[in-house]
Amino acid sequence: IFNVLGPLTNPAGASQQLIGVYDPALTETIAGVFRELGGGAVYVVHGHGGLDELTTTGPNRVSHLKDGAVKTFELDAQSLGLRRADPVELKGGSPDDNARIMRNLLGGTLGGAVKDVVLLNAAAAIAADSGDLAGGLAEARRSLDSGAALAKLEALVKLSSELGKS
Repeated sequence: IFNVLGPLTNPAGASQQLIGVYDPALTETIAGVFRELGGGAVYVVHGHGGLDELTTTGPNRVSHLKDGAVKTFELDAQSLGLRRADPVELKGGSPDDNARIMRNLLGGTLGGAVKDVVLLNAAAAIAADSGDLAGGLAEARRSLDSGAALAKLEALVKLSSELGKS
């Protein structure tokens, strides 16, 4: 229940969001709740295979709230030029393994299925307001390929370390 309530009570007041849900029937419901709460633009997603995020392993159910209207559709990552992945290609590991994977991805030395699924989710987060997933994908790709995403992570790590000392 906290996975559903958390985004609804986000104290940051985000004007656009990407929210994953564990049940495909919840995408429209949660988008409707955001509308009633006066929320901005949001993609509420349920990924193929029961995931609470977008995936490249098959079709995803998406409800998009924009300008007070909710539109629900199926999104297949292949329609954006991303390759269909096998779930085993996206399997994580230990926290240390996952941190290494993320550093390699952000550092530009990891591509393939992991990069595609990260790009897909970043695209939806970026494009929640515009609804332009292809444009969001291009922006996400530029951020990864230019090193901007890695620089942002490093700045966050530095800030977190500094705050931990005070």
